[in-house]
Amino acid sequence: MILPYRHEIDTIRLALNHASARLQRIRYDGLKIQIKSDGSPVTNADLEVNQIIQQTLLDAFPHDAWLSEESPDNPSRLHSQRVWILDPIDGTKPFIKGLPHYTISLALVDQGQPAVGVIFNPATQEYFCAIQGQLPTLNRQPIHVRTTSNPSRHTFLLNPWKVTQRTLKAWQKEHRCPSLLGSIAYSLALVAAGQVDGLINLGPQNEWDIAAGLILIHAAGGLVFDRHLQPIPFNQPNPTVNGIVAIRPDALPTLQNWLDQIHAS
Repeated sequence: MILPYRHEIDTIRLALNHASARLQRIRYDGLKIQIKSDGSPVTNADLEVNQIIQQTLLDAFPHDAWLSEESPDNPSRLHSQRVWILDPIDGTKPFIKGLPHYTISLALVDQGQPAVGVIFNPATQEYFCAIQGQLPTLNRQPIHVRTTSNPSRHTFLLNPWKVTQRTLKAWQKEHRCPSLLGSIAYSLALVAAGQVDGLINLGPQNEWDIAAGLILIHAAGGLVFDRHLQPIPFNQPNPTVNGIVAIRPDALPTLQNWLDQIHAS
């Protein structure tokens, strides 16, 4: 029996092995940091990881299209059935600081929806993988969204964008609301692995930030929406998403109540 996307997974592993080895070398040699036009930092590591993964994947799958934070956007991707979506280092700021909260986030979008998602943390060697129709894994062990916890007190990773201090304090009385980690992809992977109950980030996101995390959470039995609880499409002309919320299904009423409070304020 030939598993779907087997060749893709093998090629991803090859690309990530090369990228991880290069990251270690760059760390040893020293980072070169620049500031992009939007004020965010980018390093030579971001650019080299992007190049390694792009070349490896497109050499293996030359008819696929490409979308990455660190590559010029080619509109021809809009006419392609399959598009690779990459954030070569999601969490560049913690990466620069030497914190282990950064990941390589990679997804294959097939006909508008993520079919393969991989989130790899080189610092911790955590390898999260989801393939359409299969159970997701963390280092080859099956994972699932959290199913056992105190239902009256969940843990939601939170970006308090557009949340007033008054509302935030009220939420914190009901549930634990620690801040998101430096990498949104890593935060989403933790939801998929059942380490937290959900995630709320109402600010604008890019497709490369969340594509891999979305399929991981769906495959793990969770729910993912934009801030208006609408499904999230991919390979759009403008690859910006209107926020993201990801939760275990039984936490949906709590989340919906919170969003109603924000929309009413």
